[in-house]
Amino acid sequence: MKIEQIYTGCLAQGAYYIESEGEAVVIDPLREVKPYLEKAKRNNAKIKYVFETHFHADFVSGHIDLAKEAGAKIVYGPNAKPDFDFHSAKDGEELKVGKLTFKVLHTPGHTMESTCYLLKDENGKDIAIFTGDTLFIGDVGRPDLAQKIVADLTQDMLAGYLYDSLRNKIMPLSDDLIVYPAHGAGSACGKNMSKETSDTLGHQKATNYALRANMTKEEFIKEVTTGLVAPPQYFPLNVMMNIHGYDSIEEVLKRGTQALSPDAFETAANETGALILDTRDAEVFAKGFVPNSINIGIDGSFAPWVGSMIPDVKQEILLVTDEGREEEVVTRLARVGYDYSLGYLKGGFNAWKEAGKEIDQIKRVSAEELAEIVTKDNNANILDVRKESEYKSEHLLNVENTPLDFINDSMLKVDKNKTYYVHCAGGYRSMIFVSILRARGYDNLIDVRGGFKAMKESGKFNLTDYVCPTTLL
Repeated sequence: MKIEQIYTGCLAQGAYYIESEGEAVVIDPLREVKPYLEKAKRNNAKIKYVFETHFHADFVSGHIDLAKEAGAKIVYGPNAKPDFDFHSAKDGEELKVGKLTFKVLHTPGHTMESTCYLLKDENGKDIAIFTGDTLFIGDVGRPDLAQKIVADLTQDMLAGYLYDSLRNKIMPLSDDLIVYPAHGAGSACGKNMSKETSDTLGHQKATNYALRANMTKEEFIKEVTTGLVAPPQYFPLNVMMNIHGYDSIEEVLKRGTQALSPDAFETAANETGALILDTRDAEVFAKGFVPNSINIGIDGSFAPWVGSMIPDVKQEILLVTDEGREEEVVTRLARVGYDYSLGYLKGGFNAWKEAGKEIDQIKRVSAEELAEIVTKDNNANILDVRKESEYKSEHLLNVENTPLDFINDSMLKVDKNKTYYVHCAGGYRSMIFVSILRARGYDNLIDVRGGFKAMKESGKFNLTDYVCPTTLL
């Protein structure tokens, strides 16, 4: 028996490859399916099933492509009605993979089709449970996402279903069972997940607030729904892609990795209205970029921030990347459903500059420089673009919170005629914020290098007292 967790940090997502006697199952695969196919080929195994725990909102699954390429059957639990061929598993149904048995446990709550898969060894002993977004390490799935798809549902109704699922289907199981969830810390599918990506069920019963033995349903609903904020706009769009289908990843890669000369790139930008997305590091981007570009660095939580900042997954996109990373960028865009990249700037930004094209820059200051500015001008405008939960936990005194998550609301607090110093936690998100507003005509925003971390470490700023956050959303 082979159990492998394939964890993708950018999405805080765990897919799983389980193999026995030359047969394998993949659970919640990512969009790019070659790694799973190659793994099975190396092991002389055949992928028999693709198990889906639910219709994912935060990424586009590779279930359709993988099933087609491997000749596997897609499996969902009860209530799932996708637009493609699949096996609708009944609650309690058992599916064989080699000498292993997977028992289907329907666990509605996060969504109505949410299903866990209980793994039994050849002797029938429970070994592990793959919980999807039903149970995380330290948390449970948020119950407010499916209501965006099914109007009759409310978050309280879903939280009630989740309470029953946890107590009737999961908590009665053995304490030594290994819990393998679909997400870890950093995902927007839960409020306060652990950085750990697996645990024993017994430890979760002892430490996870949502599994307290004496918790009433009313208490559970209140605690699970407290601290929720509106989910990213791309979530319902990804759900629809997972239900209705999508272009193959090979088509998306072919379309998105077309090399464009500076002239062709400029023509495409002018004629299509495509968004110019620059994925280089914030420090490099600030020194020079194609005018009206927005910066979302590939070496960060790239895909979730793309999904949060670009409301339409069908938006046409032109790419400026580090040389050699073009395919990686197109792939990571496709993970969250952004399939309409038109190509990339051949030779990167250096080619644009060498062609004599117009360039733009963003001014930056260090924490020490900002401290001097504030000393001279107590009325200097500082914007904190971290999440509201981060801001409430600790922030600079007399500083406005304008979260990047809700940039269209946040920009209403910004006066085009005033100068603002913008910071996040470390500099990644503030550059996203500044670049987007600059593309919208806000020319007086200055990025703070190193963000809140650098300002706090400098010891030159007055901060509020630290309060432990109750949610990380």
